[in-house]
Amino acid sequence: QVQLVESGGGLVQPGGSLRLSCVASRSMYSINSMGWYRQAPGKERELVAQIHKDGSPNYADSEKGRFTISGDNAKNTVYLQMNSLKPDDTAVYYCKANDYRFNYWGQGTQVTVSS
Repeated sequence: QVQLVESGGGLVQPGGSLRLSCVASRSMYSINSMGWYRQAPGKERELVAQIHKDGSPNYADSEKGRFTISGDNAKNTVYLQMNSLKPDDTAVYYCKANDYRFNYWGQGTQVTVSS
């Protein structure tokens, strides 16, 4: 099993930046992939970015160039650096891990982009 704890959300003005963190309860060497998803009110949860065990990332088209996902194996942590934030980025952001068998989710962290 994997417990995930997200942090770093908050209120930011349009054009601003935030960095989200997700700490996993066990070594990332035993995890196939980790990713960030988001869910806005009234919408389905959607992929934002994902990083695989080999370090290769993939992004939703709308986030390419603005968001960067990275991992620190020594800290069992995945980060999502979000730049040039827009009001449409407002959502609860969830961390997900896949250990080849199951998907695990964190509790989510709220990101609000508003002036």
